[in-house]
Amino acid sequence: MPRVVTVLSLCWTFLLFSAGLGLFLRGFLLVRLELRSRSQCQDASFPDASSSGRGFNSCWMPRRFSKAVVLVIDALRFDFAKYNPGNKDPKPYENKLEVIHQTVVSKPQHAKLFKFRADPPTTTMQRIKGMTTGTLPTFIDVGSNFASPAIEEDNLIQQFVQNEKKVVFMGDDTWEALFPNKFFKSFPFTSFNVRDLHTVDDGILQHIFTTVEAGEWDVLIAHFLGVDHCGHRYGPHHPKMAEKLNQMNQMLRSLIAKLQNDTLLVVMGDHGMTEAGDHGGDSEGEVDAALFIYSPIPMFEIKTIEDSEVVSQIDLVPTLALLLGIPIPYSNIGMVIVDMFTSLPKLDDNHYLEHAKVLLINAIQVNRFLEAYSQVAKDLPLKKLSYLKELFSTAMAEYNALITDQQVSERFIPNQDHHSRMQNLLFMLQRYLKETKEMCQETWARFNPVHMLCGIVLLAATCVHCFLVSESVSTFESLYKVLLFYPIIWGLAVGLMVNIWMLISGIRVEPLIASCWVAVGSHLGFHWNFWRSKYNNNHDTNKLSQSSNAGIQKKWKNLWKIFVPLGILLLRCGAMFSNSFVVNEGQVVSFLLKSIVTFTVLKLKWDGKLNTYSLNVPDMHRNPSFITYKRESLYIIGLLVTFLLCVLFSNNFYNCREEFVNCVPSSFLKPLSSLNNRQERNFHYTLSVSSLALLIYLIRKWFLHYGNLNSSHLIVLFVRLGFPFIVFCSSCFWAVNAAPEETSNNLQDLKKKIVVVLPRIVFGLITTGFFIVLWNPITVFVKDNKQSDETLVPSSKNSAEMKADSLHVIPLIYRKMHQSMKIHFNGDQNESQTVAAYGLGTVYSAALLIVIVLLTFLLVLLHNERMSLAFLLLFLEGFSFLEIHGTARNLSLQSDNTAYFTVPWYAVTAWVFAATQFFYATGHQPTFPTIQWNAAFVGFTEGHSTNVLPAILVGMNTFASHILFAVIFLR
Repeated sequence: MPRVVTVLSLCWTFLLFSAGLGLFLRGFLLVRLELRSRSQCQDASFPDASSSGRGFNSCWMPRRFSKAVVLVIDALRFDFAKYNPGNKDPKPYENKLEVIHQTVVSKPQHAKLFKFRADPPTTTMQRIKGMTTGTLPTFIDVGSNFASPAIEEDNLIQQFVQNEKKVVFMGDDTWEALFPNKFFKSFPFTSFNVRDLHTVDDGILQHIFTTVEAGEWDVLIAHFLGVDHCGHRYGPHHPKMAEKLNQMNQMLRSLIAKLQNDTLLVVMGDHGMTEAGDHGGDSEGEVDAALFIYSPIPMFEIKTIEDSEVVSQIDLVPTLALLLGIPIPYSNIGMVIVDMFTSLPKLDDNHYLEHAKVLLINAIQVNRFLEAYSQVAKDLPLKKLSYLKELFSTAMAEYNALITDQQVSERFIPNQDHHSRMQNLLFMLQRYLKETKEMCQETWARFNPVHMLCGIVLLAATCVHCFLVSESVSTFESLYKVLLFYPIIWGLAVGLMVNIWMLISGIRVEPLIASCWVAVGSHLGFHWNFWRSKYNNNHDTNKLSQSSNAGIQKKWKNLWKIFVPLGILLLRCGAMFSNSFVVNEGQVVSFLLKSIVTFTVLKLKWDGKLNTYSLNVPDMHRNPSFITYKRESLYIIGLLVTFLLCVLFSNNFYNCREEFVNCVPSSFLKPLSSLNNRQERNFHYTLSVSSLALLIYLIRKWFLHYGNLNSSHLIVLFVRLGFPFIVFCSSCFWAVNAAPEETSNNLQDLKKKIVVVLPRIVFGLITTGFFIVLWNPITVFVKDNKQSDETLVPSSKNSAEMKADSLHVIPLIYRKMHQSMKIHFNGDQNESQTVAAYGLGTVYSAALLIVIVLLTFLLVLLHNERMSLAFLLLFLEGFSFLEIHGTARNLSLQSDNTAYFTVPWYAVTAWVFAATQFFYATGHQPTFPTIQWNAAFVGFTEGHSTNVLPAILVGMNTFASHILFAVIFLR
């Protein structure tokens, strides 16, 4: 098939895959419609909004505090703040925030600790958005965690600025990206270098106390990152976590002593963390953060409840807004924390009336949002909306009736009936707000199964398309019409007709939907013309000759070889719709991989290809071909054992999903710096370096075996010297990065420079290696006995003929050898002449192997150092499988020379399984908490100016196995 047609066909197939994937993601990652309306002080729909006696800078109800200090301790899990006096052997994260416990116990009317429940995904940007807007993030928002766009919805920061309050911020620079030009003063610090535990926290501590004492602020926001970064780097069980929590404890103690009576202190965690120190999912440890409220004046009713109350994070939005005298943000669906609106010390019906008023203001705001949202978006269920509207109207009428009864009589004395009605009103208002939030959660977290199913169908159809093309590419003389011409014509025709129909019907035309209809038309065009051409070819063949029974049996045998592995692959894809399979995918894929490779070897045994002796022919053992045959049989059995052992040992690198409560993640997932025992750390460092050194040794032995290191060419010199130097730099980087931090400031500064310079040297060497391979990848050494020096392949820069020949390396080398022999025959006939070509059999695979090794160096560096052993197992597993495949083909297809140039489907299926299996065997899981963000900062401790490079580094880390297996498959 012509090269242009092949490239265009691949491009068209890529577009078909993109259309199916895009439609699936459209149903999987739903986007909530954002309203740009803003709440105003002048909104007249709230009770006594204009005559409530509101003071200076107060809206909707009188403010209780004129200032607020909001401290966000990133990843402050609830049990980090909970104090247990009876715990005599606390873990590193337990009983460290003693000041919270002492304040709550000694001043129960002034302080309270809540369990602060987050809505997943538990990533920092989504939590900040939820805690300032009062809305729920949709799943797609997590993609913006490293590229935070400015928040356009109404939010607390906007309301503070709109009502002329001075907001001072310090800490995580994510806030600057979310709220640009909103702060009166700002002290931002780079936030995404998870290896840095102190820069952000120390920067805040330099400014926070002087700022509080200066008093030139109304709201002070400080976002600490040390606890979160310590969790990512060391985990919660490391002594470093105790140090960071002790630092936070000392900071809180000093800050509480400096607060004035008109200031509210709010200390909270935006999310928690897993036992491995990660976050992003919905496990209990990730969603249960801590919320500590303190006021110098009494504000809480004393309760005897031992367990901490649970409040939603978005409930803080309306609570802070009304306490500080600003309007509740327009799109808020949170419910006020009524415990913070208690009139002390007297507790009577006025206490309940104040709670009812606060809840009613909250309910009116939420009802206004629901009415506005339901008019522009049609995703909320109408029946549920009607029910909530009726519930709200009933509560509003009951509130007005109670207020009227109280205003009618000047000497109104509450009775039991009035008290009961007031409690019922509180229950109705809380029920309305709670059910509204639940309805929104169900709606905005609901997937679109129709779009997802159609996307899967398009993806499956494209896979079938690729399968049919690969099996029939050599049977059609005019395949370009079937592959390219007809699909494009049919696709564009169907897409045009559907778009015209949508325009006539008044339906908005979306590019994604239009491209999906083009994909549907393409599939119809391809399959119609493919099967029609197939039928015509078979019909013509039957006219020329009748197939024999042996031919029919061979045909069915070939079909069986194709559809058995393809059926296993489809079965695995279909099982993705099972929750239990998704959770246990790593173990299932590992089992399928071992099964299909073992089946391949057993199939050779069943076919008699692995028989090493014959009782009927004793002299057969003396046949050299039989000796070779026996050697290959034993060789393939040894390779199978090696393959199975690699798969077995790779299970030691698996991570845990949050669904497995009692699962313990692999210890290899923790970096060397997290190990406290020095001997253990040295042992694992030696193991890591030895794994990388052994990998280089095996690669070098392969090059020497096939003669690719005999030349003094630049690429060969790079393999000889560059590879060991890359290993040396990587080893030094690991050693410095794992060194303890209890050193002098000068050594710490030197360490910071080294951990930047060494990875960049490795990056530079890898890039240089890639350029050398692109410039001249030939590692063949050609020499004759008439020449004392090496005879290299002629350069391709001298002529157009040489440039064209360089695309076919083996013919070019053969021409060189032939030319040398021709000179000999034309000259002295008595002198013997020999021409040697070293590495000729691996002229292509050697260059590809160099690229693979360079990629491996890069990917190993992006993982923690203890993963080098996993990559060694990956290489051994891949090599074993390729050798099993090659040897099996030699044993079973010796009579069919054309079969050597075909790749059976069992090999493709097994290779896909191997890539997926090592995705799990390098410590990854398809969950947010297991994303290894550290990869973004290898060689870049000060962060990045854009998010492109971090996305590439994290993506390469996450899909390292797929990248390597895809490149190796080219071999």
